[in-house]
Amino acid sequence: MSHHYTLRFEVGGMVFDISTMLMSVLTAILVFVFLFVMTRKLEAGVPGGKQNAVEWVFDFVKNVSSGYMDMKYAMKLMTLGLTVFLFIFIGNQLGVIATVNTLHEGELGEGVMEMLTVAPTPEQEAAKRETIEHELADHGIHIAWWKSPTATPSVTFALALVVLLYSHYLGISKSAGGWFKHTFLNPVHILEEFIIKPLTLPLRLFGNLFAKEIMIAFLLSGGILAAAPLFVWLGYSVFVGAIQAFIFLTLSMVYISQHINDEH
Repeated sequence: MSHHYTLRFEVGGMVFDISTMLMSVLTAILVFVFLFVMTRKLEAGVPGGKQNAVEWVFDFVKNVSSGYMDMKYAMKLMTLGLTVFLFIFIGNQLGVIATVNTLHEGELGEGVMEMLTVAPTPEQEAAKRETIEHELADHGIHIAWWKSPTATPSVTFALALVVLLYSHYLGISKSAGGWFKHTFLNPVHILEEFIIKPLTLPLRLFGNLFAKEIMIAFLLSGGILAAAPLFVWLGYSVFVGAIQAFIFLTLSMVYISQHINDEH
């Protein structure tokens, strides 16, 4: 089985993965469409199936949030909670429901080769080019287009950064002095706020989703013999995707509550 490559480009020292960008935009669109469709024609009386579904999601996020903070704050955070949960849940499932790769053999255009070999150093670029040329001559390479955006560390770190910065903003807004005392006067809190949380929150999500996608790609290469294990793994991956969305939401609300609860 050949490696799965992605097209990337560099701007101002930053590397952008095209497939990750496409899937992130698609996930955001799906979240918007889901909420738009499910919340049309809401009724005050007996709700229909769509309204029941969206109310269940709303109540689920509200119950998670209110378990760690006052209901008043929990309701203020519903937009953030719903967005985070739905984006991660839908993004996690995209790599389960489909996989889109294009097989390329023979020679590639220089522009495409440059986008495939983006690396931190010229030596790494040269080594990557040599590997790709060898695989092209041997059995071809696969360029991945469809995957879970949450299987990319840049996406999970960006989500975590938004949540953590917002938690500090809420803490400062409530009491700048209390926020400073909680954040900087205890060495354990300094380690927790600036090392542990920024690393564990995104890496937990990325690690689970990346492993899921690697396993799916491996099983897909196994042909008919891997059909049964693949079916079982896909079902398990749906479960993992849902659990990881729940864990990220829960930890986000826990971290926010640590800055806004009176006891802190």
